[in-house]
Amino acid sequence: MTWKKFSGENLHSPIRSEVENAILKEHNLGNKLKVCIGTDSQVKGSIIHFATVIAFLREHKGGFMYINQERSHLKMSIKERMLTEVQKSIETAYTLCDLLDTYEVELEVHADINTNPQFKSNTALKEAMGYILNMGFVFKAKPEAFASSTCANKMVQ
Repeated sequence: MTWKKFSGENLHSPIRSEVENAILKEHNLGNKLKVCIGTDSQVKGSIIHFATVIAFLREHKGGFMYINQERSHLKMSIKERMLTEVQKSIETAYTLCDLLDTYEVELEVHADINTNPQFKSNTALKEAMGYILNMGFVFKAKPEAFASSTCANKMVQ
């Protein structure tokens, strides 16, 4: 899994190390952080493009993020694709959660799933919410899920 900065620069150390270094740097600057993790996807022809982001919010001082982009050639229903997005976000959150707990950084997992039943993605809402909450994470769906619906959405290639 290759992570990069918003600038496009590839990270040369594991994401856990990068996140820990970022937390230490921000804490030394006196910034209070919150981390929001989300994934979005787009189907282009026979390929599904996924983007997962780790968005760091500095209280009253903007933020920054790390991005991972992947592709899949598997054919998926909309529900499968939404749950795959959630799985990618949970895997990332699970990798970082003890580190974030150690440094008392709040964590949310965002799902690019609409709470309005008129939208196709809503078919996965119950399962996604249960999956995220049962893993012990704070769950956010659209319109509050900016990490997936805005940040990751902009990074899907």
